[in-house]
Amino acid sequence: MRIVFPFIAQPHQVAHSLPIAMEIARRHPDIGVHIACLTDEQEAYIKGLASLYPDSQVVYERLTLPGPLRRQLTHRGPSVLTKLAALLFNKNYFETFQAIVVPERTSLYLRRMGLRGPCLIWTRHGAGDRAVGFARDVRHFDFILMAGRKLETRLLTQGALRPGHYVTGVYAKFDLVRLMHSNAPPLFGNRRPTVLYNPHFNPRLTSWYRLGTQVLDYFANQDRYNLVFAPHYRLFDAHRDKAASILRAYEGIPHMLIDPGSTRSVDMTYTMAADLYLGDVSSQVAEFLIEPRPCLFLDAHGTKWHDNPDYLFWSLGPVIDTTDRLDQALDGAVAGHPDFLDHQKSYIRETFGLADIGPTAPIGANAIVEFLGKAHSCTPSPSL
Repeated sequence: MRIVFPFIAQPHQVAHSLPIAMEIARRHPDIGVHIACLTDEQEAYIKGLASLYPDSQVVYERLTLPGPLRRQLTHRGPSVLTKLAALLFNKNYFETFQAIVVPERTSLYLRRMGLRGPCLIWTRHGAGDRAVGFARDVRHFDFILMAGRKLETRLLTQGALRPGHYVTGVYAKFDLVRLMHSNAPPLFGNRRPTVLYNPHFNPRLTSWYRLGTQVLDYFANQDRYNLVFAPHYRLFDAHRDKAASILRAYEGIPHMLIDPGSTRSVDMTYTMAADLYLGDVSSQVAEFLIEPRPCLFLDAHGTKWHDNPDYLFWSLGPVIDTTDRLDQALDGAVAGHPDFLDHQKSYIRETFGLADIGPTAPIGANAIVEFLGKAHSCTPSPSL
């Protein structure tokens, strides 16, 4: 049996499926596990993470992509065009496997491109509440891995899950994080509490375009907090000039760390080190709350969020719509944290459903192998 783990998108998705690949290779050495990358840089990054699994033997392969698109990928990062092209130009390659395991939903287009034999398996990435994580097209995956009961209940309610075609209790990213950050040094050389500002990339949802500069200016001109500005990786993915100008604007301020899109912004370096989360709709708040701490949310769009399941996480801390009194809001979030603590703990139990702090990628690895052992083939539904 041969299984491929292709990576066609941004690096923030890698940690959600790579540990599962490495656990299949370690636990089931009779299965050929292939890691398919698009660029030298991506392969080097993945090999660095894979080195944390020295007992796992996998095969690395390069996906085909036309020259102009490969150059675009190198200079601007993945786009919808490069992702779809990566699927189309490698369809014959994908046909040689019994299963294709992905953290994104774009790979469902392989079915529309005529791919028939291999099973499509989704590991998801992130554990947020927004509707994008519960899109109805996920029912076209043959097998799904997910974290906790919150996700399972919502997907069952909308008819996106089939008995025997999914498993819960898997959030593989945490496995890598534990291996990477067991002895992480502090981010700052002072004793100030650290705030993580983590705005989303979607213009219709993010606080960045209306409030972001005000947030940075406030922290630049105060002496009580450290600030890590680490937005969602995709905010500046295609706007590196803008990212560079922000770095220059706040250069030399020792209590501010600005990371517009390095791998540290996606591997929980900052969510583990911060004392307070300041953000809007990024699912990183769920990862931050694996250890309950104060949260403060910025609503830049006059959102009707109460009783909206897409904004469930906004019940985990105060929500404000202006930065005019940010100092008071931060103080209030810290002082009022006991009022949110039980709800945060309940939210994490429902979101991740983790019985202990042990690895979960082995659960996903064994579940995939067991499913493939029972499935003679995976054929697309007629409606796709």
